[in-house]
Amino acid sequence: MGKKKIPVTRFDPEIDQEIDMNFGMMWFDNDPKTTLAAKIERAAAYYRTKYGRNPNLCMIHPQALPENMASTGDISVRTQRMILPGHLWIGLEEKIL
Repeated sequence: MGKKKIPVTRFDPEIDQEIDMNFGMMWFDNDPKTTLAAKIERAAAYYRTKYGRNPNLCMIHPQALPENMASTGDISVRTQRMILPGHLWIGLEEKIL
């Protein structure tokens, strides 16, 4: 049985367009000693190894986002309430115009 992709679309008022991630990977890391940037880089490295592509979007729970962090490296960081604390959803962003 093949894996089914579940698209997630939400409206982001800061960029005034929808964000669509058709392919992503859920990553769990609740280590309080590790920074969010380090968690995202670890997840991105695994994603690159597993899927052979560079992720450009990471969705996290709103409470996990430190102030003034919109990206880390080439990966945009967005909040999404459906993401549980301690989890990252990392993948490829497709903007719908």
